[in-house]
Amino acid sequence: MPTLLRWRGYRFFFYSADGSEPAHIHVAKDGKEAKIWLNDITVAINMGFASVELSEIIRKAREERVSFLEAWNDHFAN
Repeated sequence: MPTLLRWRGYRFFFYSADGSEPAHIHVAKDGKEAKIWLNDITVAINMGFASVELSEIIRKAREERVSFLEAWNDHFAN
């Protein structure tokens, strides 16, 4: 489960078993988790984040999208 970024207590990561799905990241903090599609930076799943927190997560994911996609492609290249 590679961690891509730690920011304001949020951990941005993906699971090594996620390679069969389209590129995405998971974001976790304080027992809450969200799944964000990297193609269009939309929320696939939200488990507990308030809308204000989710807006921050989306904004940061948009800023880091290129590096997240590079990490995804590097990890799942084979």
